[in-house]
Amino acid sequence: MKISFDLLLILDAIERHGSFTAAATALHRVPSALSHAIAKLEDELGATLFLREGRRATLNDAGRTLLEDGRHLLRTASELERRVQRIAQGWEAELRIAIDTIIPVERLYPMLERFYAAGHSTQLRLSHEVLGGTWDALATDRADLVIGASGDMPARSGIATRLLCRHSQFVFAIAPSHPLAAWPEPIPNSELLRHRTIAIADTSQELAARTIGLIEGQEILRVPDIRAKAAAQVAGLGIGHLPRWLADPEIAAGRLVEKVLADPRNPMPLHLAWRTRQSGKALNWFLDELAEPATIEPLTAGL
Repeated sequence: MKISFDLLLILDAIERHGSFTAAATALHRVPSALSHAIAKLEDELGATLFLREGRRATLNDAGRTLLEDGRHLLRTASELERRVQRIAQGWEAELRIAIDTIIPVERLYPMLERFYAAGHSTQLRLSHEVLGGTWDALATDRADLVIGASGDMPARSGIATRLLCRHSQFVFAIAPSHPLAAWPEPIPNSELLRHRTIAIADTSQELAARTIGLIEGQEILRVPDIRAKAAAQVAGLGIGHLPRWLADPEIAAGRLVEKVLADPRNPMPLHLAWRTRQSGKALNWFLDELAEPATIEPLTAGL
């Protein structure tokens, strides 16, 4: 190729410093070496790159196009060098973190801010999973770390776990206009069966999908996420359980009412889970952070 990174660096220095002499000083080279390199490039490209006025050199349109696009290449090459160095030092190029949908993703942001403030530049990718989808994300290599995995770990090797919180509190909540709002408590399953429930589909792709709180034969409206589920229940489209952090504001505002069930849902433990063959420094940084009560408490409040 006629255009090299060295030539792009020379073009960049000439444009920033305004002359071949000043650019040569900045690059610790002699002006004649820069002049020869640029002249050779212009000859091979068959294009003039500079307007020369005495000792001052100004890029023409062709030269400026080359430099502007070339600077993108220089930045990409520089970032590639840094990434290779980070990987050689044990830092992952990318860390994929999956969060169960019952945990508001914005609760992770203070932790991410601390990660970036510490100067760590591993690329982070966040995703939401539902129920067994958290375990499935690890099993199928969609995630390296899962926050809020519920229930029992599948019988798969290569996954480690740690308890995040011992229970998650779900509230059975319905719109005040729903027929069950006037039903005497506790409400039996036989009556729940007669009404549509709002559910979020398990995001498992390979592992068996899990269900919680569904009664066989019950009509189901499936929605894409937990906030859509709350909105559907506020709209009176169906019944269902919501995490306390999401239900309480709607109950306080009168848009939902909490009802007692004859067969209440059992509390679920939530876990951290990660791939054991993924032992990079970024993963370890998050595991250390997620061992601190000051991190866990605001993350799991109202769950």
